[in-house]
Amino acid sequence: MSEPLKLVVVEDHALFRRGLIGLLNDQSDFRVVGEAGNGPDSIDLCRQQQPDVVVMDVHMPGGNGIEAIQAIKQELQTRILMLTISTKDEDLIGALAAGADGYLLKNTEPAELCEAIRHAAAGHGVLSPEITLKVMQAAGSSRAQKTDVKLSPREREVVVYLARGLTAMEIADALFISKNTVKTHIRRILKKLNVSNRAEAVAHASALGLIPLETNNG
Repeated sequence: MSEPLKLVVVEDHALFRRGLIGLLNDQSDFRVVGEAGNGPDSIDLCRQQQPDVVVMDVHMPGGNGIEAIQAIKQELQTRILMLTISTKDEDLIGALAAGADGYLLKNTEPAELCEAIRHAAAGHGVLSPEITLKVMQAAGSSRAQKTDVKLSPREREVVVYLARGLTAMEIADALFISKNTVKTHIRRILKKLNVSNRAEAVAHASALGLIPLETNNG
């Protein structure tokens, strides 16, 4: 029998957090190895425990979950599944652009949450049905408005790395080019996609089919 998946729960509401931990520990293939009530604490905890999957809220005191995703993904191969009440586009796009492997709403049924964690651990992206609809609507809107967008092969490579949450320096190292060259590519990407930041660039590029679906698992 394989070892249970090591999980970390990051949630600022103690009552919800304790209930969630109890639910997860009831599964024979899960083992909660740590809990945190804010983003900064979750980063240190993940360094110590090296969990397979982190279940994390978006909005917490002391720094939001999106900032924590970026920090964790830069150091670890841990899968990160957002569990939140927020359906705001900026939270969804920001989380996915930072490297989250899934985005679920807190109205998710317990059995569905457990199955989503297993899928995330296996390297699959997971979205709540309501979130999937939002992504599809955004994709349709973007395709209708920007069917003529063309990125160069190198620009596509850079967008893929942005979707994985890499910094400009990390992208430069991966592509064996200078950091300034990467920044130039990013500026051109933003201009071509008519967006103002990297998160929007990732969302629009994904909607246009310019980013493989498995990118965030890289």
